[in-house]
Amino acid sequence: MDQDIRELTHSIERESELADRVLTETGKLLFGQRYMMERLLIGLFADGHVLLEGVPGLAKTLAVKTLSATMQAKFQRIQFTPDLLPADLVGTLVYNQKDSQFTTRKGPIFANFVLADEINRAPAKVQSALLEAMQERQVTIGDHTFPLPAPFLVLATQNPIEQEGTYPLPEAQVDRFMLKIKIDYPKREEEARIMRAYAKTDVPDVTAVVSPEEVMRIRALVERIYVDPKIENYILDIVFATRQPEEFKLNELRPLIQYGASPRASIYLIKAARAHAFLRRRGYVVPEDIRAIGHDVLRHRVAVTYEAEAEEVSSEEIINKIFNRIEVP
Repeated sequence: MDQDIRELTHSIERESELADRVLTETGKLLFGQRYMMERLLIGLFADGHVLLEGVPGLAKTLAVKTLSATMQAKFQRIQFTPDLLPADLVGTLVYNQKDSQFTTRKGPIFANFVLADEINRAPAKVQSALLEAMQERQVTIGDHTFPLPAPFLVLATQNPIEQEGTYPLPEAQVDRFMLKIKIDYPKREEEARIMRAYAKTDVPDVTAVVSPEEVMRIRALVERIYVDPKIENYILDIVFATRQPEEFKLNELRPLIQYGASPRASIYLIKAARAHAFLRRRGYVVPEDIRAIGHDVLRHRVAVTYEAEAEEVSSEEIINKIFNRIEVP
């Protein structure tokens, strides 16, 4: 086993140069957003969709467009609006008068990278159409089902729900995103760099440095990263503590949690932890990997009660208490 892990670590050290190339390229346009770019890469390498939340102007859309520009892959941006229809997303049947037949016109969902910009501005039918494609990796138009290309990744952005003109995503739909990343304002020195760089007209170009085949190869490598049974139990303890906090001596959380994390949380924790270990050039997962990506996987899966809202206790604080209580292996 140790020999296998050593060989896997050597392979990861060779392949991690690919991630370095992507981060170098994206660094030409994005300053101080290492956390966001690493989480986007984790979603890419772990085959999980990502939801980015933050107020306007924090480079959410730019980050996704820049990442896709580093890949030799098809990219589509879909601006979600209240009048968008499901057919605008997945495609429709078009009647051809010349031969009196219907032909299929595929929508923008047929791409490797789909940027769902301001996803919470579209009505429920459109969100459902997108999230079904995310889950099934296929789209049905008329009587025919079409597989979506591989890799297929949805990177959605949304403004905070208290903004006007939005349709908050139902929890069951948000659950299909592997990660929910909260973007905050840059630091003062980072914003100074942004101001100087974008005050000029000659903004640097980003070149494609990675192919879809390389991404699929990385995914296969990430799946081989070793997870010890103790780490698996650590993940299960964390997830079950969100459902049955009293069993972990967290009785004070019981009235604050409406419902805990779904089984997808366990699956995504282990997959995202493997991708995080890959970025740290390791062939095995350590507890720090779980703690590093835990909030991103869990924050949208732990629903708080009205009592928690009244006491201004967020899901983030609940997750913090769980991580502080669960014994690290």
